[in-house]
Parts: sequence; structure tokens; C-alpha cells
Amino acid sequence: MERIEKIKEFLLQNPADNFLQHALALEYIKVGNDAEARRLFESILHRDPTYIGSYYHLAKLHERNDAVNLAVGVYEKGMEQAKKAGDNHAYNELKSAYEELVY
Repeated sequence: MERIEKIKEFLLQNPADNFLQHALALEYIKVGNDAEARRLFESILHRDPTYIGSYYHLAKLHERNDAVNLAVGVYEKGMEQAKKAGDNHAYNELKSAYEELVY
């Protein structure tokens, strides 16, 4: 919980910082608070759809919570954004996870 509190302190100074919100979401996942992690990932992607790293983690969160259709949609959006950005590494990572889920 100490890491969560530290990140929250940083967010007080910069509440819309994608990196900090993403880090906080990952910490929430570690402590089993998927609802708060989901809220943060969705907030990031709503505000900045080009923040590609959050797609993978949000989709994995949906998978863990048996929301396969939501996970598929997030992977597809993430692949689309990665392709637009020319981020082949992220695209391949998202595609691999997508194919593992779908096929």
C-alpha cells in the first residue's frame, strides 16, 4: 500500500499524468483492486487513446474477470492505435495476446 500512497501523492501535483495513473492501476491490480485499476485504465484511454501500454493491461484485466468480449475489443483498439503509431513491438504483443484469446 505504501507504493499506492506515494503514487497518489504525485498525482495530487499532476492529476492527469498518464504514466502515474498507469503505474497506480498496476499497483491496484497487485493488491486485487481490479475495479479501481479498470477505472484508471479507462480514464487514461478515454483522455489519450494513443497511450498504447494501457490497452494490454486493461484487456488482460477483462480476461481475468471473464469479460472476453470486452477484452477482444480492447485488444483490437490497441492494435489499431499501435499500428497508427508505427509501434510494431506493441502491435505484436497485443496481437499475440488477442490471438491467444480468440483462437
